[in-house]
Amino acid sequence: MYCLETKASFDAAHFLYGYEGKCRNIHGHRWQILVQIGRECLDEQGQCRGMIVDFGQLKKDVKGIAQEFDHMLIIEKGTLKPATYEALQGEGFAMVEVEFRPTAENFAKYFYDRVKERGYQVICATVYETPNNCASYRE
Repeated sequence: MYCLETKASFDAAHFLYGYEGKCRNIHGHRWQILVQIGRECLDEQGQCRGMIVDFGQLKKDVKGIAQEFDHMLIIEKGTLKPATYEALQGEGFAMVEVEFRPTAENFAKYFYDRVKERGYQVICATVYETPNNCASYRE
């Protein structure tokens, strides 16, 4: 199997609702996403002859997904009181709600699924919360 790998990153804050530790407080990370795709054979014709895909397109697609979270406060849906959410909105804070607890593990699956939706054969998605700590998802 032939494999390609690309990285993207974003800066965002989150908190873990119901967590008994420091991460229950709002804190930020420089999130790094590493996506590996693969295919059994290379294109045999056209501009992408000898390639799985054009690296530029893969990078653009992965970066586009990552940028949806850049400089956002990531909130698990339903974990803030409505008044708190409205106050943050009123102050103009950039927020994004997700349907899952915003852990590295859940983000690894999220990015795996989002890249797969774009038609790539994803092998693995890895999300780094810090330079030394990451979580991966593969089927």
